[in-house]
Amino acid sequence: MPSSAPPAIENRPARSPFTGPGECGWRVWRAVGEAFLAGVLVLLFPQGVSQLGLEGGPQAIGIALVLVRRRFPAACAVALAALTGLQPAVALLTAVAGYTAVRQAETVRRWAGLLLVAAAAAMVTSTAFGALSGVSSSTFGLALGAVLALTAVIVPGMAGVARGQQDRLVRAWRERAAAAEKARRLADSESRMRERSRIAAEMHDLVGHRLSLVSLHAGGLEMALDKAAPELRDEAALVRSATRDAMQELREALGVLGPLERDTGTEALTDATGTRADVEALVEESRSGGIPVELCWEGADLDARPARVRRAVHRVVRESLTNVHRYAVGAQVTVDVRHTGEQVTVRVRNGVPPAPPAASTGLGSGQGLTGLRERVALLGGALEAHPEPGGGFAVVADIPAEPGPAAEATDAAPDGPEEAAALEGPGGGLSLMPRRLAGAVTGLLGLLGVGVVMGFGIVMVVSALPDATHRDPEEARLGMTRERVEEVVAADSDEVRAAAAGREPPRPGSATDCLYPRPDAEPGGGRLGIVRYCFRSGTLIAIDRFTVPLVTEKATEPPRRNRTHD
Repeated sequence: MPSSAPPAIENRPARSPFTGPGECGWRVWRAVGEAFLAGVLVLLFPQGVSQLGLEGGPQAIGIALVLVRRRFPAACAVALAALTGLQPAVALLTAVAGYTAVRQAETVRRWAGLLLVAAAAAMVTSTAFGALSGVSSSTFGLALGAVLALTAVIVPGMAGVARGQQDRLVRAWRERAAAAEKARRLADSESRMRERSRIAAEMHDLVGHRLSLVSLHAGGLEMALDKAAPELRDEAALVRSATRDAMQELREALGVLGPLERDTGTEALTDATGTRADVEALVEESRSGGIPVELCWEGADLDARPARVRRAVHRVVRESLTNVHRYAVGAQVTVDVRHTGEQVTVRVRNGVPPAPPAASTGLGSGQGLTGLRERVALLGGALEAHPEPGGGFAVVADIPAEPGPAAEATDAAPDGPEEAAALEGPGGGLSLMPRRLAGAVTGLLGLLGVGVVMGFGIVMVVSALPDATHRDPEEARLGMTRERVEEVVAADSDEVRAAAAGREPPRPGSATDCLYPRPDAEPGGGRLGIVRYCFRSGTLIAIDRFTVPLVTEKATEPPRRNRTHD
């Protein structure tokens, strides 16, 4: 009996380090980081444009929508686009949500409709807010909405379309590569099975035929010696019996090389193979040969289990008892079979034999245990054979009670960690974190570019419509207070007062004070246009418009005037 055996090797698929609780922790940290970055984007938006919208509430709503954009992509993108028309400070958040939503859209109709609806929402709300708020005009609101729709919705959306198509193309190529690899494995497995079956058939035809001839001649020799030499008849009978046993063992060995879906070999396809009655018969046979064997069975019988499982149990018990007969004659043997709902455990242990085996027996080649180990491994189980610490030897086999197809278990296992990581698809394996980091950096750079283009467009709109953000200036009229007149026109100018001194028309008799603001128009024709506002007790009572010659000229002409009186 072999003294040692290599431990069973299990093929287990590589497990991603970012699954289970680790993935939840990553999502929490991602949400915190996104909330912080969204707040920074809102605060860093040009404050001059932010003053056109509402304050406080829209920014908070925008940050909340960005955090749930993955669960409700289309709704968040449209809502943020509409919110951008009210508060341009959330435009960069709209770009992020639009990119995410369009990237997840798989059809042209879906992403095109989403972009059109979001862009229209931004333009409509911006135009309506500009017309109704009184802070700006509808023209300015429409122009600003067009810029925001283009830079915050259309441009990020097209980038999301390109990235989504790239992701789907990569995923399709990976699935195709995985399917091709699986097909190759199935083809290789089928080729190996056909070759194994061919080898088994060849060996059965060649060696089996020769052994049949030997058995036939041995039987004839036994009959001939029955009368000629009765003392040699037993030897001939022994040759015939050994030949028959060799034929039986050959067929059983060739059954391992046959198709895995079939149980081949003698005594392998009966309904009793591997059941409790069958194991008891093996134990009783060993007892009749002088081996003290004790059987312990726990659990239900195996008559309802697949034939492959029952045959494996039969082979483990029989091979173990055969080895005891060869190498540990007279040793105490214990056969334990434990049947649970999911597994069948077979343990055959022998103690120290009373006498060492004969020298002619040898130590054996260990091929019997190797065949058992292969048979159990094909069912998805494991077999261990090892010496006991106190002496003796033990064979332990763990066999699944309901094994799956052996070909699937063999073909599904990847060849190495590189292939296992490649078959996990996008975001799998140890390269997940570098991919996410690279994606975050690329996204920030793209967002920076969108912000630059957006700022440039807003500046151009503001420059093209300089008066769109202000009301028409109010004209001074009689009855206004002095403070209000100074707000409407301008403050008093000492230079203009000095130029008008001695050249201005007479003031109203009831006027207590006059205001001489600096004129808006440049002097023309050598004369300076002046508008004089006269007050009585702080109330405007007269507005006089007249011209005076410049200081460099001689003041010989009378002043020209246009007076408005209370």
